[in-house]
Amino acid sequence: VQLQASGGGLVQAGGSLRLSCAASGRAFRSYAMGWFRQAPGKEREFVAAISWSGGYTYYVDSVKGRFTISRDNGKNTVYLEMNSLKAEDTAVYYCAASYRPHGTEATMATIREYDYWGQGTLVTVSS
Repeated sequence: VQLQASGGGLVQAGGSLRLSCAASGRAFRSYAMGWFRQAPGKEREFVAAISWSGGYTYYVDSVKGRFTISRDNGKNTVYLEMNSLKAEDTAVYYCAASYRPHGTEATMATIREYDYWGQGTLVTVSS
């Protein structure tokens, strides 16, 4: 599976962006998907995850109510809608795919749960 993230950019605080992650391969619909981010000088952290069917979604507390993860299995794409952006959301955002179609909130938030990673897209929020 190859993953291509896009949609990052520069936005003012309070603004919105939608990230997309396009996946190659017919097995996309069987993978759980996640978004992670890495700010300068910090470790990569979990942002959101979605099960293969879209029936389960998980978020880190800091983005709950502001970000929404979704997927379109017909288009092999997962999205991250980001609203009310804050300066602390500034990071490189990575999408990732897991062989396991779904898991617990704890496992889906774990980097080692994922088998494939995209190249990242930079989101910069100016205050």
